[in-house]
Amino acid sequence: MSQPFKLYAGHPALELVNTLDLRFSANPMELIPGYRDLLRLATQLELLTAEQARRLMRTVSDRDAQRVLASTVELRESLAAVFYTWIEGGKPPAAELETLQKHFQAAALHRSLQAGDAHLAWSWAGAEREAEYPLWKLTHSAADLLVSPDAERVKDCGDPTCRWLFLDLSKNHTRRWCDMKTCGNRMKARRYQARLQENESF
Repeated sequence: MSQPFKLYAGHPALELVNTLDLRFSANPMELIPGYRDLLRLATQLELLTAEQARRLMRTVSDRDAQRVLASTVELRESLAAVFYTWIEGGKPPAAELETLQKHFQAAALHRSLQAGDAHLAWSWAGAEREAEYPLWKLTHSAADLLVSPDAERVKDCGDPTCRWLFLDLSKNHTRRWCDMKTCGNRMKARRYQARLQENESF
């Protein structure tokens, strides 16, 4: 049975970027190698219900599944390019923005405004049976984040071997790690070992 995804980012778009683990290492690890994994991620993020995911798994052809997965990876890598460029103080490449725009426009075609009791809401009625449904939901979430003030709160983990993205909603915006129990403790242990070695050298 597959292990649940480690969700530390605080936003679906950032969790998607983090599905390429060890991104900046010589051996990055793909965490969504198949369409089933994409459905698991979207369900865990509560973008799909378990029943919607099961239905898609039963009805989507292998060819469509591979096509959607490739598009999801394309979206992920464009998001990664934009966020890491921002974090490093740069301006996102025009080509990446064009790719994002393409995804945003495609997703927007499949949602509509629906009147609720107190406010309007986006409806995806009719799209739930399409192979692209999890991709469209992730795309919609990413579009919302990129144009919101929260985009300025996106950081990368302070562990250089990790660098997972997260939304820093701490009171003073001082969060440093994707997860204190893993990366935070690992970095503390590294610093402790470095100090020991320095002391032994004297």
